[in-house]
Amino acid sequence: MLPRAKPPGFTLVEVLVALTIFALSAIILGASYVNILNARAIISRGALTGADVAFARSLVLTEPDRTKLEPGGEFDTPGGRRAKWSVEIASTIMADLFTVTFTCEITDPTQPEPDKTVQTFTLLRPTWSIDPAERGKLRQEAKTRILELQKKIAP
Repeated sequence: MLPRAKPPGFTLVEVLVALTIFALSAIILGASYVNILNARAIISRGALTGADVAFARSLVLTEPDRTKLEPGGEFDTPGGRRAKWSVEIASTIMADLFTVTFTCEITDPTQPEPDKTVQTFTLLRPTWSIDPAERGKLRQEAKTRILELQKKIAP
């Protein structure tokens, strides 16, 4: 008797293993695609928020009148968001040098919470000095410190 030839085709176990491998691959690829879409949305939102914050900061950097900055401000952005900014201006020990704490909140109707950015920087603004007597005093103190450092006068 001759041995029986194996019929052509796949067994049920081989088909199930192939389907399992295919299903796992599809799940992994689908999850990766969703992660890429979420990351892209986050990056584009961050870029838009960064541009809005940069615009608000430029308003602060270019304003020569301190009294106009202290109340803060707000504006609508091109993307349909609302930007609200405020500043805290503090004098330093140097004349005409100020420490500025800049806070900007971007409210997006599609997001549950606003994006808040806080930055602190130092600005040289002679037009922001309010009291000329204090300004002269600070300049004299700076001049004295420089001379002390140069050892031209005794402390």
